[in-house]
Amino acid sequence: MSYKAKMDEMRGELRALNKTAPAAMQGFGTLSKAVKENGVLSLKEKEFVALGMSVVLRCEPCIMFHVEALMKAGGTREELADVLAMAVQMAGGPGMMYAGHALGCWDELAAQQG
Repeated sequence: MSYKAKMDEMRGELRALNKTAPAAMQGFGTLSKAVKENGVLSLKEKEFVALGMSVVLRCEPCIMFHVEALMKAGGTREELADVLAMAVQMAGGPGMMYAGHALGCWDELAAQQG
C-alpha cells in the first residue's frame, strides 16, 4: 500500500474518531494549533522536532503526517535526512527502520507533487 493510501485511510479513521469523541478531538486540535502558532521556533523547526519524535516513538502514521507537514512548511530532503540521522542516533536500529519509512514517504509525496 502506498503512503498516500495509508494516509487517506488514516484520515478516514480520524474522521470517525472525531465523530465519536468530538470534544477530545477538538481539544487536541486546539492544543495543536496553539503549539504551532506560538513560540520562538518556526513551524518548520517544530515539524523537525515532531518528525524526529515520531521516528523515535515508531509511529508510522505520525511519521507520514509530519513528513507531509514538513514539506508544506518548506523543508528540504537534505534537512529531512539530517533529522532522520539524529533520530537514528537516538533510537538505534529500530529508529533506522522507521527513518526508512519517513524517507520513502517523502520521496513518494515529492514525486506526486512534481
